[in-house]
Amino acid sequence: MNDETHNSKRTASTDVRIVHPSATRTEMTWIVMPGDCNALDTVFGGQVCSWIDVCAAVAAQRFCNCNVVTAGMDGLVFKAPIRRGMVAVLQAQVNWAGRTSMEVGVRVEEEDPFTGKRVHTSAAYLTFVAVDTDRKPCPVPQLRPHSEIEIRRHREAQQRRQTRLAHRERIRAGRNTP
Repeated sequence: MNDETHNSKRTASTDVRIVHPSATRTEMTWIVMPGDCNALDTVFGGQVCSWIDVCAAVAAQRFCNCNVVTAGMDGLVFKAPIRRGMVAVLQAQVNWAGRTSMEVGVRVEEEDPFTGKRVHTSAAYLTFVAVDTDRKPCPVPQLRPHSEIEIRRHREAQQRRQTRLAHRERIRAGRNTP
């Protein structure tokens, strides 16, 4: 797949690659089997977390064209169960990127394989760090949102990042209190 097809390009004056969020879109599907389910015949929450992590990692790798590691997952909300025999549909996209990290949003839906009807079941935001062959953080491309939705997601991702950083600082400051 060339850069044009992947909706990314390098600028003429520098070697900084620019990527549009749409180039990172990923969709994964699973038929929910009995082994994925709890005693209520719905998917284990931990299984959904695993699927979310994999789908988000693919979107992150599409963005930076290198290995990534999961640094965190937040905002995970379970709105509805995914039932045995249904199709789990996960959609991910990079929302924001910094120097070496990025936020990926994931939406999970249950799809009825006979009617096509979808129900929003969960969502999460994951932070990934790009790593080089020595597993050290490495720079990522510049993310350039275009559509109103991409711009909104980018703005909201920046707000979530500020909230995470402020929370981390409050925790650290609290450790130093006698």
